[in-house]
Amino acid sequence: MNGRLTITEVGKYIGVTPRTIMRWEKMGKIKRSRRDWRGWRFYLKEDMEDIRKFYESSYEYGNEGGDTVMNLTKATLIAILVLGASLSLPILCGYGHAQAAAVQAVQPDPSDAQVNMVQSGAVTETKTSVDVNLSRIPAVMQPPTTVAEASKYTLGPDDVIEVEVRRHPEFSGKYIVTAEGKIEYKFIGDVFVEGLTKVQLQERLAAVLSDYIIEPEVNVQILQYLSKVYYVIGAVNRPGKYFMKGNTIPILEAIVQAGLPNQASSTRKCRLISPARKGKGKVIYVNVYELLYGGDLKCNLDMKPGDVLYVPTTTIAKVIQIIRPVTDTVASAAGSAAAGAALAL
Repeated sequence: MNGRLTITEVGKYIGVTPRTIMRWEKMGKIKRSRRDWRGWRFYLKEDMEDIRKFYESSYEYGNEGGDTVMNLTKATLIAILVLGASLSLPILCGYGHAQAAAVQAVQPDPSDAQVNMVQSGAVTETKTSVDVNLSRIPAVMQPPTTVAEASKYTLGPDDVIEVEVRRHPEFSGKYIVTAEGKIEYKFIGDVFVEGLTKVQLQERLAAVLSDYIIEPEVNVQILQYLSKVYYVIGAVNRPGKYFMKGNTIPILEAIVQAGLPNQASSTRKCRLISPARKGKGKVIYVNVYELLYGGDLKCNLDMKPGDVLYVPTTTIAKVIQIIRPVTDTVASAAGSAAAGAALAL
């Protein structure tokens, strides 16, 4: 074989059918197989290991044409075991909290913020897409900006600035950038500021004020950065809307600001969604796992204002979320029954 493996051998080693492997290739979840001079498929050992790692770490598979993917079967079996434990432990131990402990031992518990975001209708995931209602995503506070970031930031609507003209307090004050990208500068009138850095705005105001005062010394400070936002949603510890301190932000910094992926995350198939004025937005798949744990900076793309980084949830976590209300109810009933039996004794 000269180190070459057939698709059947790879499937037996991993525990899936050749049809499943071919479907993964067709969907782009794994790289396509190698071909020999006759056009026949073959795999090397490293190819097989890559497929095995994908199979063991990702749960974003589905069913096509009646061919059941093994990972979903595993998730279902684990869910059944969890449900079975939830039914048996309270009866054996006589305590309702035993069920909760059994579920907690195997459940990748998503953050409350993520659950609330789904329940509020901000995020709706289907088999083929993720629908995001940006108006329902709450804002998340960020640490103060650094000087380097502020110097590159370009102003936009809703930003709040402070203008100080030395020795001339009558020309100093705080201003909000309007929806038209202007500030209503007292004594002068509207001054267009959108797209300017604070240094550029200082120069523009100095030029305007030179008609009224001699050698004006102008200093501009950005008090609130509100015109540019990005979103990190899904299986992260702090999902929400974040305000940008620059014109772009790397995915690595964005994911760290969001508290990193939680235990329910499937980080190999994250999606960077860029909105479009017309038609569907652009979607790029990003391997955040390799970025965080493999140091692959090719995955560290820049997010622009309005971009959404979506971190999906594993299928097993979704299954457990569905059965958890049932197990909690059964555990509560079993605990109450056990307590009643103890009192009767």
